[in-house]
Amino acid sequence: MKEAQACLVVDAAWDQDEAAIRSVRRQVFVEEQGIPENLEWDGRDADCFHVLALAGADEVVATGRLLADGRIGRMAVLPEWRGRGVGSALLDRLQRCAQDRGLRRVYVHAQLEVAGFYSRAGFQAVGQPFTVAAIPHIEMTKVPGAG
Repeated sequence: MKEAQACLVVDAAWDQDEAAIRSVRRQVFVEEQGIPENLEWDGRDADCFHVLALAGADEVVATGRLLADGRIGRMAVLPEWRGRGVGSALLDRLQRCAQDRGLRRVYVHAQLEVAGFYSRAGFQAVGQPFTVAAIPHIEMTKVPGAG
């Protein structure tokens, strides 16, 4: 296991950082969780705001994206970096971006297994659980900048 290190969260762009974003998401969603490639690559990435977490100068260890409607998604942290605050740092940056863009709410389709992570960040569950790619999810919402 790597020594705990601080990660730097940086803004990313699909046209420049596609390979790094794909690498992390492929490892987490396709290889680890078994999500089919055709579901992971939904064709919306070019229209999203992306962030990357870097360990050191160029080791990409996490990514996430924000859609224009306020949906935060594709939050992926490499296994060896989980539990170190990397996901929280990504989520904070994506929420700040939503707030800067004047969005009145952000939301996630959280895997039930990690709903507690979003709850601790101030998100509240709405509606009933649903299944995507054989994984139970719940929609959770928040006002950017609140809690």
